[in-house]
Parts: sequence; structure tokens; C-alpha cells
Amino acid sequence: MTFRLEARGLTCERDDRRLFQALDLDVEPGEILRVEGPNGSGKTTLLKILSGQLTDYEGELRWCGQSMRKVRTAFLANLLYLGHAPGIKAALTALENLAWYQALCGEHGDEVERLAVLEEIGLYGFEDVPVAQLSAGQQRRVALARLNLTQRPLWVLDEPFTAIDKQGVARLEQRLLAHARAGGSVILTTHHELAPLGELRRITLGRAVCNRSGE
Repeated sequence: MTFRLEARGLTCERDDRRLFQALDLDVEPGEILRVEGPNGSGKTTLLKILSGQLTDYEGELRWCGQSMRKVRTAFLANLLYLGHAPGIKAALTALENLAWYQALCGEHGDEVERLAVLEEIGLYGFEDVPVAQLSAGQQRRVALARLNLTQRPLWVLDEPFTAIDKQGVARLEQRLLAHARAGGSVILTTHHELAPLGELRRITLGRAVCNRSGE
């Protein structure tokens, strides 16, 4: 897959406070970009800008060399965004939530596939339980199951490791790494200390510095 997300001169203010300014970044296939910074530095805001949810900013976004305003539909067709909240329907079961996710993305899928994903993420036996009755970690796993179901090259993930246990953390780390090595890209925020990876880069808000892991 070939794609490129570019940001040039991004500047954003909230409540008369400048979160970041003149921020440049590039995301290409095979990369994992971790957005760092203290609470209130604008990490979630930046992710929402990069995923096309916020337009109140200065600067330019480009997708595959073209202005985001001109190719927004094509960009969204290549994007999978997971916010800080699980974003699941409490009254639906885990299995029904996955079917709902796929329908939102215009995908049909099938129940066999969805059951296999639930087993893979450690929710075998919970497929028919309303997610309101699941633990916070189990609910997070239901949301993260989208990474296994929806084939999109660019993932934008806000605190994806929240509430999951050690086994779930290891599984998610491997999933992110496999996605990058298959040619996809990940932009994420997390308080979890990721293992040093060749695919990992970091950008720290407040300093507008972007370095490769280990530099």
C-alpha cells in the first residue's frame, strides 16, 4: 500500500491558549508515531485534527500529496480511528457491537469471522453478553477488535492500552507491530511505555520535536 499523511504548520488554540504551533509531521507506510506530552498539551486535539474530526486550526493537511479538503472521502476510507472512550453500545452484545462496527464501515463480514476475532482477543464465551455487563478491560477489547476486523491502512488511536491487562497489552503491542510491518501506519497516544521498535517515532508537543526511537 502507498500513502502519505502530511501536516504542515499546524497551529491550534483552545480557550485562548496555544496548544501547539508550526507543527510539521509526515506519516508513511510502516511507521508507528507516538504523540507525547503532558496532560493538556493537546495530544487528543492533534489526533482529532489528523483524523479529520476538527477543522479549527491553522496549517495544512495533505493525503497522498493532495489537500485534505479535496480528498477527504478517500482519506476517511483509509482511516480507522479509536478514541479514548470505548465507543461501544452498552445494550448490544459483544458480537452485535462488532456487526454494528462493520455496518458503519460499509462492510458485511460474517458471524464466523466475528466469533473468531472475539476468541482471538480473549472474549470467547462472552460473545452474547451485553457489554454493559463486561468489565472495563473487556469493553476495551471489544472496541479494539475493530483492528482485527476493519482493514484500513492508517490507524489513529487515543490511549488504546487503557484498562487492558498485561496479556492484552502484549497482544496489542504485537498487533500494532504486525500492522506496521505489513505496510500500515499507526498514530497513537499512550501512557504505556512501548518497547523500543525500529518502526517507532515520537513527537513531543510543546517542543515540536519528532525523533526516531533511540535518537
